[in-house]
Amino acid sequence: MANFPDTPSFTGFNTPSRIEADIADMVHEGHIPSQLNGAFYRVQPDPQFPPLQEDDISFNGDGLITRFHIHDGQCDFRQRWAQTDKWKRENEAGKALFGAYRNPLTDDESVKGAYRGTANTNAFLYGGKLWALKEDSPALLMDPAAMTTDGYMRFKDKMRGQTFTAHPKIDPRTGNMCAFGYAASGLCTRDVAYYEISPAGELLHEVWFEAPYYCMMHDFGITLDYAVFNVMPSIGSWERLEAGLPHFGFDTTLPVYLGVLHRKSGDIRWFKTGNSFNSHVMNAFQEGSRVHFDIPVAKNNMFPFFPDVHGAPFKPQEAMSYLTRWTVDMASNSDAFESEVQLTQTAAEFPRIDDRFQGQPYRYGWMLEMDYRRPVELKGGSAGGLLMNCLFLIDHQTGKEQHWWCGPVSSLQEPCFIPRAKNAPEGDGWIVQVCNRLEEHRSDLLLFEALKIEKGPIATINIPIRLRFGLHGNWASADEIGLTT
Repeated sequence: MANFPDTPSFTGFNTPSRIEADIADMVHEGHIPSQLNGAFYRVQPDPQFPPLQEDDISFNGDGLITRFHIHDGQCDFRQRWAQTDKWKRENEAGKALFGAYRNPLTDDESVKGAYRGTANTNAFLYGGKLWALKEDSPALLMDPAAMTTDGYMRFKDKMRGQTFTAHPKIDPRTGNMCAFGYAASGLCTRDVAYYEISPAGELLHEVWFEAPYYCMMHDFGITLDYAVFNVMPSIGSWERLEAGLPHFGFDTTLPVYLGVLHRKSGDIRWFKTGNSFNSHVMNAFQEGSRVHFDIPVAKNNMFPFFPDVHGAPFKPQEAMSYLTRWTVDMASNSDAFESEVQLTQTAAEFPRIDDRFQGQPYRYGWMLEMDYRRPVELKGGSAGGLLMNCLFLIDHQTGKEQHWWCGPVSSLQEPCFIPRAKNAPEGDGWIVQVCNRLEEHRSDLLLFEALKIEKGPIATINIPIRLRFGLHGNWASADEIGLTT
C-alpha cells in the first residue's frame, strides 16, 4: 500500500487511526456516576486508504464510529467502520477508488455512479438503529449494539430525495424524526426535500422546495409548526468540479436567506439578510407569529479549505463565530429579518442543547469556545480547524456564562448533553466530550456536571488508542440500544 501524504491532513494528531477495537473498563480518574447507563456515539472521518489524489481534506475520510458504553461506574469502548458502499468497494480493491471531496469526476472508472457517501459526520440513535450520516447520500443504518452495518435507508423505496442531512432533529412532542436533504435531485441542484419519519421507521411525508442558490445546507431547526433552513453562500457548481476546484467556495457578494417551511402545509417563505458564514444551529422556537433561530454567525468564511471564490485570502479573525438570535415575523409583509441580536461576546461553535427542548423555548446551551487570550502550544498539530480550547455554557435566562479551559496543548470536540432522568429539569445532567491531547497524540473522554462545567470534569477517561478529530455525536440510554452490562 502507498504511504499517506506527508501533509498536515495526514500527519501529527491527524495521522489516520484506522483501528477497530473493543476495550473493557477503561482506566479513569475521578467518579463516573453509577446511575449513568447508556452510550455516547461519535464519528471521526478516518481514511481507510491513502487518497486517490495527492492530498485530501478531513471531510472526505471514511466514517469510523466510536461507542463509549458507560455503566456501573465504568466505561467500555467499541469502534467500528461504517461500511458504506464506498468503504466496501475500496476494501475489496485494497486501495482508494473515489477521488476528491464531492467530485465524482475524479473517481476511478470502476465506481462511476456508486454512492460516494462516507457516513463520517454524525452518529444518531433513532428507532432502535444507529444512523451513520453524511449529507451527500442517504442515511446508513447500523446495529447500535453489535455496530455492524445494515445498509442505506431508502424507506422501502418511498424516499425520492437522493440525500439525507447529517443533523436530524427529534420532535419531543411526537417523537418523529425531522430531516432534509439538499441537492435532493442530484449534485449541485437547488432542490431540497424535507422528511418526517416515525419511530417505527416509516417515511410519513416528503416535501420538496427550491433553495435560492445551491450551497452547503449543513443544519436546520424545527419549531412547533415550522422547519427553518439557513442558506449561506458556501456555494458549489459543476463548473467548479470540471475545473478541479474544491466543491465549495465562499462568495462574499451573496445574501443569506432563512427559509421557514410550514411542516404540515409545505408552504415556504424566504427572508433575506446580509452576507455571513453560518452553519450549525443551537435551537429554534416560536413566540406568537415570530420565529427565533439561534445560530453561531461569523463575518466571513470559516473553512480555509473551501476558499473565497474571488481569490481573497482566508481571514482567521473574521472566521470567529458568535451565537446570534435571528428573528423573523411570519405576520409581516417584508422579507427582511426583524432583528439580529448577538447573544454573547464569546466566540464559539458546535452548539448543543438539552435535546428534550428541541424546537421549544429553552434556557441552556453548550458550545466549543475559541479563546486565543489563553496560552496556546500547538504541539502535535491542531486536530483540525480553528482551535477550540474551552467548553462554554450560556444561560439565556440570566445571561450568565461559564467557561472551562482544557489547557495549552489540548483541544476539544463537540459536547453532548445527557439528562439525569427522562423527566429531569432542563440542564439537569451531564456533558460528555472528547478532549484531544495534541502533544501525546491521544484522547481523553471528559464527563462534567452540565450546569457546573467551570468546576472541571468529574471524570477523565483515558482512551488508550488514538482518535482523530471527530465531528458530531449523541447519547442514547441502554434500553434504547439493547445493551446489557
